[in-house]
Amino acid sequence: MITVLVVDDDFMVARIHRGFVDRVDGFEVVGTANSGDQAVAALADLTPDLVLLDLYLPDVFGLDLIARLRAVRPDVDILVITAAREADAVRGAVRQGVVNYLLKPFGFEDLRTRLQEYERRRASVPDQVTSQADVDRVLAPTRQLVNRLPKGLSQETADLVTSALRATPDSLSAAECAEKVGISRVSARRYLEFYAAQGRTDVTLRYGTTGRPERRYTWRA
Repeated sequence: MITVLVVDDDFMVARIHRGFVDRVDGFEVVGTANSGDQAVAALADLTPDLVLLDLYLPDVFGLDLIARLRAVRPDVDILVITAAREADAVRGAVRQGVVNYLLKPFGFEDLRTRLQEYERRRASVPDQVTSQADVDRVLAPTRQLVNRLPKGLSQETADLVTSALRATPDSLSAAECAEKVGISRVSARRYLEFYAAQGRTDVTLRYGTTGRPERRYTWRA
């Protein structure tokens, strides 16, 4: 379980964001804070893995708070959620190593996608790096892959296919995926092949007694 601290100056907004996070499998909000000082204290007490950080806080600008947070917990990750659209703010956030930058207002799906990307990157770091391919998988720009779905593929169905793959410990055929998601086998095959081409799934062949071998897909952690 990835633990999360929500930091936002607006109590109601923080509550909404907490509700969003708690709807995402594998994530749990352990606390909220409404100022920079509260965030530092909560980080020390709760030791979350990830901080959802608003930039416009009553006592400090969020980017100036990141150094204080990492002084308390050097390995904490930061995901910025803000209305700040200035290029300097975005550049400053990138320089300080934030895992993502999400502009307000946003919906549940916007945050869910970014949390799942963070989870993928967090889980994709192998215990031992043996090749450049290991590094490339960790640094793969997931959002760019999602935004480049071929014509005829929808993001909603892609999310369902992704969930089916992630929930299957072994592998899925196109027919099995189609049954789980509720789409045709041909459609399922298109999504699975797209993910395979992007390096998001591993493909193995299962040979039967007759006919062509069955292609099976496994989500690449």
